[in-house]
Amino acid sequence: MMKFDYRLTRLDNGTRIATAEMPYMQSASVGVWAGVGGRYEPAKFTGISHFIEHLLFKGTKTRTALKITEAVEGIGGYLNAFTTEDHTCYYAKAGASHLPDLCDVLSDMYLNSRFAPAEIDREREVIREEIRMYRDNPAQHVQELLSQTMWPEHPLGRPLTGTEESISKFKRPHLLGFLRENYNGRTTIVTVAGKVSHEKVVAQLKPALGKLPRGAVPRFSRFRVPGGSLKVSLHTQETEQTHLAMGFYAFGRSDERRYALKLLSVILGENMSSRLFQKLREKYGFCYSVQSGMITLADAGLVNISAGLDTGKLEKAVKVILQEVGNFCTKPPGRSELRKAQDYTIGQTLMGLESTTNQMMWLGESLLGHGKILDPSEIEEKIMAVAPRDIQAVACHCLNRARLGVAIVGPSKDARKIKDWLRG
Repeated sequence: MMKFDYRLTRLDNGTRIATAEMPYMQSASVGVWAGVGGRYEPAKFTGISHFIEHLLFKGTKTRTALKITEAVEGIGGYLNAFTTEDHTCYYAKAGASHLPDLCDVLSDMYLNSRFAPAEIDREREVIREEIRMYRDNPAQHVQELLSQTMWPEHPLGRPLTGTEESISKFKRPHLLGFLRENYNGRTTIVTVAGKVSHEKVVAQLKPALGKLPRGAVPRFSRFRVPGGSLKVSLHTQETEQTHLAMGFYAFGRSDERRYALKLLSVILGENMSSRLFQKLREKYGFCYSVQSGMITLADAGLVNISAGLDTGKLEKAVKVILQEVGNFCTKPPGRSELRKAQDYTIGQTLMGLESTTNQMMWLGESLLGHGKILDPSEIEEKIMAVAPRDIQAVACHCLNRARLGVAIVGPSKDARKIKDWLRG
């Protein structure tokens, strides 16, 4: 695997600045990361991280909202942000010669946003419509329902957007207080990738970001896998399809078994060659798409399987999925199937890292999740070291019905019947 030129500088206040120098590229991508997201929010402030993300685009002491977007789009660039369970990222991309402009705009947003009362009220309405939009999208709604099912009575089970009730209560002091408490030197990371110089990037960012107070790293409530019976959440809605999401509790991102779990997920449902795709779509025609994936957090994780199905075929599809899942524990994958999954995983990683945006994301996610920049070549070695018995072992640990939760959105009305199918 290609070696990448990763460098890291830590400012006196704790802010970390990391770069991936890619001199053969013509673009540069910049990300400013705050190590705080939905799982750090008190219940009464559900959605506040996402609300703050929106407000950082709404004007600073020297720029209106329009001037912020024009400053990036006017040079042919792109500007966006996202909020997750454990971090928030503001990022931009443009030609490498415009790197100073990107750093200036993002730093200004991060440090000098005004939180004008009129903008807060206006954005409250925007986010309310965003919540309704997701609710109207069954494929999105079923994923939120699965989160509530798998992480009950826990911050991880609350919607990142908040609820219409929670966002209606946010006042300017709440927003500014959360920002000041959690956006500080120790939680802030800036990652830059592209045709850049590490020294110049640090020189560009240090004067502004070096002024952040050092602050403290926020704490979150750890999740413990609950005992008890099978968990099923059913939302009855008149839809053309039934949307199914199944989750199995896994483990956190520091567990060495995560490499075997990733390959299990690939074999199960991450591409068109996968077992679920070949069975549910190609053999039986139950669905247009079916996929598996992983969620890995500091202390917990999930294997997620989702599909949009003909309602009349839901029972058969569920039984096929459970059979395929059970097969992993009964018999390890063959070496040929495993090797294809390894080559696919490594190939997808390599192709992704050809992008300056993905390199910027790699740096940020590495530092936030592991406290260091992960070397892709070391990840390749870990992936290639996985044996068939390792996949069988994680399947027996994770993919059993005692660790299963299911969410369904569609015309179905009988949750008891669905539980019977799942119990087999």
